[in-house]
Amino acid sequence: MKFSEIDPASWPELQPYLDTCLLPLSGLTGEESPWEATESVARTGEWLAPLEQSFRGRTVTMPAYHYDAGGEEQIDRLNRLIGSWRAIGFRYVILINGKAMPNFDMLHADLIIQPKTDDEKPDSERIGKSVAELWRTPQR
Repeated sequence: MKFSEIDPASWPELQPYLDTCLLPLSGLTGEESPWEATESVARTGEWLAPLEQSFRGRTVTMPAYHYDAGGEEQIDRLNRLIGSWRAIGFRYVILINGKAMPNFDMLHADLIIQPKTDDEKPDSERIGKSVAELWRTPQR
């Protein structure tokens, strides 16, 4: 589900089933032309789509995080978001990026879905297996 499909009255009923939060990361810097920004956001959507389609009854897609400031400030900001979502009841947080981004090892996300190279296409089967494995592994 997308965040906009959940209203206050239905959240208590849905929350036990919607235990996984998805955060799309566009990785924009602000230096992109409009068409480059469009391509970057669309590419992230291509990597997000297999998750939304396969796991609709268990995931909530939050609003995309479009601009990347880089460095420790960026890592801290994302980790605060992850912590906030866990505090409201999400057991798992998955970040999805449409381009290869290094230095995500300091993030507290449970899983990061992204290409290894910028020209890699999303593999729905591999993505699905990664998420299923996450759910099967005992939580830390």
